[in-house]
Amino acid sequence: MIDTFIKFLTYEKRASPHTITSYHTDLLQFHAFLKHHAPGLPTEKADHQEIRAWIVDLANKQNTARSINRKVSTLRSYYKFLQQREYIKQNPTHKVKALKANYPLPHFVQNNDLFELLDQCTFTKDFPGYRDRLILELFYGAGIRLSELINLETDLVNLSDATLKVRGKGAKERIIPFPKSLAELIKRYLDMKNTFFKGDNFHHYLLVTNKGDQLYPMMVYRTVRKYLDQYTTIDKRSPHVMRHTFATHLLDNGADLHAIKDLLGHATLAATQVYTHNSTEQLKKIFKQAHPKA
Repeated sequence: MIDTFIKFLTYEKRASPHTITSYHTDLLQFHAFLKHHAPGLPTEKADHQEIRAWIVDLANKQNTARSINRKVSTLRSYYKFLQQREYIKQNPTHKVKALKANYPLPHFVQNNDLFELLDQCTFTKDFPGYRDRLILELFYGAGIRLSELINLETDLVNLSDATLKVRGKGAKERIIPFPKSLAELIKRYLDMKNTFFKGDNFHHYLLVTNKGDQLYPMMVYRTVRKYLDQYTTIDKRSPHVMRHTFATHLLDNGADLHAIKDLLGHATLAATQVYTHNSTEQLKKIFKQAHPKA
């Protein structure tokens, strides 16, 4: 049944390759555990006691609560699928509670550091320079994911409306507005791209390598880190930090949490609420600095 579920994720849910690999790995681990703990018991016949025993086993092997909760979430999806397809009558994960986990606050770049980077950093006046700046500006100006940036198609960028359409997790599409200043940068980048490749468009992706190929994750990581290294001392300097910065700055400036959720493409508000902790910590810091009795 595991293979059937994976096919469902691949062809019906259109989950990302990363999600499919993660789910498949988790289910194979659970299957291996059952093979040792309850020989002959197929995964679809396991009950909440076997799942709890697996949780204990994972904890004994020094897996973090966060990692264990993610694996249990995989089982929830798997048994929900089996129940909907009437392979089982009850979902055994309903009796399994998530472990308490400490989730780290998202890292983000302070306003001054980011503005200094985007406004004062000297990007080269050639195709690579324009591309690198556009990578940073898109992460901060639109809050998109790394995979969404890499797969962004030129035709899905509307310069007149200053919006772009991306395909997020589960192939869900959403339209994101971006600053007018970014529209001007995209125009200049496209002109530079056309000149650099002498009018030859190798494919429909907006951002490409110096050879005209689609960007790849490690290249984007290196690009973001290269520039963030010059202007910030935060521990993490990655594309996702730029997305965190987008959300945190919106919240700090009064944006509605539900609107931020939609802009980020989160499935639930719970995923967005983590940014409220950053704003609370900022308020505490200001209070301690300004209040006489703090």
